Amino acid sequence: MTELLHGEDPEPADRFPAGPLYVPVRPGPSGCAARLFRTPLGDRTAVGFTSERRLTATLGPDQAWIRLAEPALRALTAPLGVTAVTVDPQFTAPAPARVTPPTPITPVAPVPPAGPVTHEMPALWIA
Repeated sequence: MTELLHGEDPEPADRFPAGPLYVPVRPGPSGCAARLFRTPLGDRTAVGFTSERRLTATLGPDQAWIRLAEPALRALTAPLGVTAVTVDPQFTAPAPARVTPPTPITPVAPVPPAGPVTHEMPALWIA
């Protein structure tokens, strides 16, 4: 069997670093922190994009980012138990909408009873 070259193979057998990535970040108490995401199966993953255009197309133009090499991103998230890195995800679920706390209902003063209740039969009128 002949071995396919990487140019012919749609999915090369060798994993190679993705190079410098655009990594989404969020503000933290000590500066920026890499955003972690979840896969469709619920596992945590770090995410990186190969271009700023791909990042903004997926996460929006207001998403902050930093440039990190893939090995650096792996080293950054490994202490958190995150070993997966997803490069150029095509689909993300929308961020959950902020829920406003329910407004408390103002208590209504109880209505006092209207007096004794009688169960009398109405009078019959004969015409």
